[in-house]
Amino acid sequence: MGGGPQQDPNAPVTFTADEVEYDRDRGLVIARGRVEAWQGERLLRADEFTYDRNTGVATARGNVQLLEADGTVLFADEAELKDRFRDGVLTGVRALLAANARLAANGARRTGGTINELGRVVYSACDLCEDDPTAPPLWQVQARRAIQDKDARRITYRDATVRFAGVPLLYTPYLSHPEPGTPRASGFLFPTMGITRFLGAFVGFPYYWAIDDSSDLMITPMFSARQYPNLGLEYRRRLNSGEIIGSASIGGFNGNDTGGKDDIAGHVFLKGRFTVDENWRAGFDLNRASNELYLRTFRYEYRRVLTSQVYTEGFFGTEGYARADARAYQGLRSSDDTRQVPYVLPNLYYEHAPHGKVLGGFVTADVNALGIYRDIGSMSQRLATRVTWERPEVGPLGDLWTFRLQGDALGYRASGQQEPPTNLPDANGNNAVGNIRAAIDWRMPFVRSAGEWGSQTIEPRVQFVTGPRMGPQRRIPNEDSVDFEFTDANLFQLNRFTGRDRQEGGTRVDTAIRAAWDFPNGGQVEGLVGRSFRFDDNSFNPYPGSGLDRRASDYVARLRVAPTSWFEVLGRVRTDSENPFDRRLVDTVATLGLGNVTLNAGYLYSPPLPYLLPVRARDEVSVGVSARIGEYWRANISGRYDLGIERPVLIAGSVGYEDECFILEGRFIKRFAQDPTTQSNYPADTVVLVRIGLKTIGDYFLRAI
Repeated sequence: MGGGPQQDPNAPVTFTADEVEYDRDRGLVIARGRVEAWQGERLLRADEFTYDRNTGVATARGNVQLLEADGTVLFADEAELKDRFRDGVLTGVRALLAANARLAANGARRTGGTINELGRVVYSACDLCEDDPTAPPLWQVQARRAIQDKDARRITYRDATVRFAGVPLLYTPYLSHPEPGTPRASGFLFPTMGITRFLGAFVGFPYYWAIDDSSDLMITPMFSARQYPNLGLEYRRRLNSGEIIGSASIGGFNGNDTGGKDDIAGHVFLKGRFTVDENWRAGFDLNRASNELYLRTFRYEYRRVLTSQVYTEGFFGTEGYARADARAYQGLRSSDDTRQVPYVLPNLYYEHAPHGKVLGGFVTADVNALGIYRDIGSMSQRLATRVTWERPEVGPLGDLWTFRLQGDALGYRASGQQEPPTNLPDANGNNAVGNIRAAIDWRMPFVRSAGEWGSQTIEPRVQFVTGPRMGPQRRIPNEDSVDFEFTDANLFQLNRFTGRDRQEGGTRVDTAIRAAWDFPNGGQVEGLVGRSFRFDDNSFNPYPGSGLDRRASDYVARLRVAPTSWFEVLGRVRTDSENPFDRRLVDTVATLGLGNVTLNAGYLYSPPLPYLLPVRARDEVSVGVSARIGEYWRANISGRYDLGIERPVLIAGSVGYEDECFILEGRFIKRFAQDPTTQSNYPADTVVLVRIGLKTIGDYFLRAI
């Protein structure tokens, strides 16, 4: 066993001093001058120390200090102690606790070394003013009486008043909080109050239950003027092999105020993560909710789509990876047809990438089995495999060559494909598809020194890709290749579809030129412009506006301007293949740091997507400012504006103050989103949050919507 020697709680009192006097007649030991007396793990310091051997009572006077084993330090003008410093009476008490907390009292009665009964108490975690130490701290708790229980690690007050800058703002006959430095302690937290559009006035009473050393539970009953009572739960548990974290709620839901009907509603968000052994881990996610309006009304965590899954993963060094999972989805909007939401069972995937080279290149192979089911509509099962080979080489002129091969084989069994959401009647039955892609990728970096200005690079790049023609592929189901966005990020990919249900075929040439200026200070200006040219048929014909629906693709470009650490512009652009000035996609963000102030601005334009409601282009600008004001204050404000519909999308701001003992934070969020089916604003489109934190005591939250 490690650690130091164990202390005997019944060991005799031992002391040292500059001067020691022993009165045999009265049995007194009197020590003066820098007295230190200790017993077990307790240490007493004083200017004068008297110990009565007949009664076992020790009296200390002048600059008395009592140091506890847990690090607590008690200061007193005078102390009378007995039973080896465990019992006694102290006058003029001051205590230095953990987390910068301080406590003072006119007197204290000590019992068993664990209970301190204090009279006329003042408690605070704030530093005193350096210019005027007699001024009251920012906040303090004053009470007629308090009990400090060292075993329960709590401080409980009677007839307590909370004062800010000496002004009484709150009185309570009873107040209790964990002793500073206590990691976890059961008890009621500050109530959460507010007023919202759909709740009316509300109040929540959170109770924190430290179940054991590895688990806890937060229980929050909530009462509101316009809704039925609601009960919220938050649970956490640490295990030797993982963790379980979750939240849940249940209550009556007054749907009349939110455009629905009265019902019992609730939610559960639960996840578990577990380590099985050095190669395998497993987990689950359970996410379900009654409806979107319920989550928004009670301000539980909102997600557009809820995903539940159970999975296991295997990691085999750098050569292999395996995963098996099953998934279920829940769409929360009123426009979602839950009968068409898919179940994924199973989803099996294995990938192997051996270290050794094959024909001088690196090989990666995978296999995947996927099953998708719906209550109504299309269903399919797919077995797929892919093998890739890549060999990089350096040419005689310093040019870089990369040779690539990729082969795909897929087999399907499908039914109901004539139904939404796939609408592919020719895909029913058993079908198979195969594809081979071969590519030669050439790059030539031209680098020159710019002296004290760094270095410059110009790098042309050309890739030749060929393979069999694939055509429209109407006989193949499509579940994972519905969405597509052509950018510089996938310009040189062999198969540029997002999934494997659609295979890109034919012959093409991808071209790009990249230029960069690298500065000695680490800054950089870098840009790329590229385009793809197809020789024959087009696999992207069913994707109008994708940027690849013509033989000559759209232009794609990116630009990064970051000459210093405090300024950066990053943008991506796609323009029409026939009219380079006709934008198809723009995504730009700029950041400017000016000391304690940071400015950011952005612009986003994306074409209409038929599978998202409402079907229209996004044309938005965004701005934001964040600042740190002095040592304690911080603030930020941001907003987004839709140029197409000429109205704001979001306005958000916050301001906060934090010092060694106090937190004040306010947040404002205004959303202008509307339900695409009803064209009405979502619940809780305006949110005001206020947080007041008294460190070592607790936080108070106020919410208005």
